[in-house]
Amino acid sequence: MIRFTVITITYNAEGVLQRTLDSVLHQTYPDVDHLIIDGASTDGTLPLAEAYKAASDANNAHKVIIVSEPDDGIYDAMNKGLTQASGDYIVYMNAGDYFPNDDTLEQVAHRCHLNELPSAELPGVLYGRTDIVDNEGRYLHPRRLQPPARLTWRSFRHGMLVCHQAFYARTDIAKNLQYDLHYRYSADVDWCIRVMRETERMGLPLYNINKVVANYTEEGTTTRHHRDSLRERFTIMRHHYGLPVTLLMHAWFVVRNTAQKLPFRHKTIDTR
Repeated sequence: MIRFTVITITYNAEGVLQRTLDSVLHQTYPDVDHLIIDGASTDGTLPLAEAYKAASDANNAHKVIIVSEPDDGIYDAMNKGLTQASGDYIVYMNAGDYFPNDDTLEQVAHRCHLNELPSAELPGVLYGRTDIVDNEGRYLHPRRLQPPARLTWRSFRHGMLVCHQAFYARTDIAKNLQYDLHYRYSADVDWCIRVMRETERMGLPLYNINKVVANYTEEGTTTRHHRDSLRERFTIMRHHYGLPVTLLMHAWFVVRNTAQKLPFRHKTIDTR
C-alpha cells in the first residue's frame, strides 16, 4: 500500500501540539509514518511527543520518530524531515495544524486511486482545500485562496493557491528539492513551485483531491513577519516567472485587496 510520511515541525509548541498529534494518531489509514522534528524545545513539547509515541507504539498504530536538536529555523527543520522521509508521499502538518477528519488520509488515497497505480505512474503532487482555525483549533472560515481545478507550477503567479499543509509531494521528487534556506519566511512557496515544475518535466499529473484536507492555524511565522514574507514572495515570483509578469500580478494583487476592503453597500429597492 501507498505510505504517507507526515512531518511535524515543533518549537515550544506545548499549547497547540496535542490536536496535531491526535489528528495523526486517529487516522484510519494504516500506512503512516510520523516524523516530529523539534528545535530543542524548552517547554512541555517533548513530553507530549514522547507520550504520543508511546500511545502509538502501544496500539500498533503509526511509526513515530522524534528528533530534537537546535536548528537554523523552520525550513532547516523541514529539510531535516524531508531527508528522513521514507513514505511514497510527504505532507507537512506543523504544530497547531491538523487533519479535519479521522479518514482524511484514507480519502486522499481513495480519491486519487493511489493503491491502484504502479509506482512510476503515481501523481507528482496531490492537492486539496484548507480551512482556517484559530489558536484554539476552532473553525473560522475557508482559506481565502482556493486551489484551481487544474493546478500547474504557473498557477502560483496568482499567489500560493494551495496551502503548504494541503500539498502532498511525491517523496522521490521532493527529496531532490530541499528548501532554499536563503528564504526565511517564504521558502515553502519556492519549494512548491519547484516540485510542480519537476513534476511537469517528468510528465506526471497533479491530482486535485477535491476535499478539505487540512485545518491551518491562522497565526504563524509568515503572519507575524508579513512584510518580510511579501518581499521574499516578490523575489521568488520574479525568479520563476520573470519581472514583467511579477509586476503585473502584484498590480492586480493591490487592486484585488483594495476591492476586498471596500465596505459592502446594500442596494436599496423602493417597494412603494
